[in-house]
Amino acid sequence: MKLLRSFIFAVWLYASMAFVGLVLWPFVLMDDRHVYTALRWWSHATLWGLRWIIGARVSFEGLENVPEGGALVAMKHQSMLDTIVPSLFLKKPTYVYKAELGATPVMGAYLKKNQIAVDRGGHAKALKSVVRGAREAVAKGRQVLIFPEGTRQPLGAAPDYKPGIAAMYKDLGVPVTPVALNTGLIWKPKGLMRSPGHVTFKVLPPIPAGLPRDEFMRELERVIESESEALLPPEKRRSVAA
Repeated sequence: MKLLRSFIFAVWLYASMAFVGLVLWPFVLMDDRHVYTALRWWSHATLWGLRWIIGARVSFEGLENVPEGGALVAMKHQSMLDTIVPSLFLKKPTYVYKAELGATPVMGAYLKKNQIAVDRGGHAKALKSVVRGAREAVAKGRQVLIFPEGTRQPLGAAPDYKPGIAAMYKDLGVPVTPVALNTGLIWKPKGLMRSPGHVTFKVLPPIPAGLPRDEFMRELERVIESESEALLPPEKRRSVAA
């Protein structure tokens, strides 16, 4: 039964993405702000599917910490769900995404409109491009969303924070808002299976601008990892230094 529900949900997830994407595309061509409209529609459809097909609920905490206007947001990354629902608490999320995703049907066309592509093989040149794109997005009042670990991590994996977030933090000179989560409880990084349960996105108080690079990276990892671990049931937690 779990496999069947997971399969039905996968069909719902991608069919709703295609439907929303095609219906709103003419509006996006007129004004790329409708990218956010499409993303919110798809987010609501995804949460509906999780609730009524899988039996999973999603909640949000710390919404008083959500930044207004241009900002930098750093989020834990455990599942595809993390890339879908931030539009429900961020007004103008601008994702830093893998460049190859720009070739995917429907989604790729939207990503190319007002999001930030990163070529993982481009190293220094790619980092400069991402920083420049983030600077422009923040100047336009958008919230740049980055996953510091770069890719989805399974529950229990050791943290692996990449230096790109530090470069953006230094260049933009703005606070960074961390987001903890436990979405891996219902949605693994890979595979079809989805599980019932209750998961949470928790927006944390911002880390102030101007910290030395090493101090910033330590604090970012500490708060995201400790808060994400606290959202897990005790038997699934690993030891995280406070």
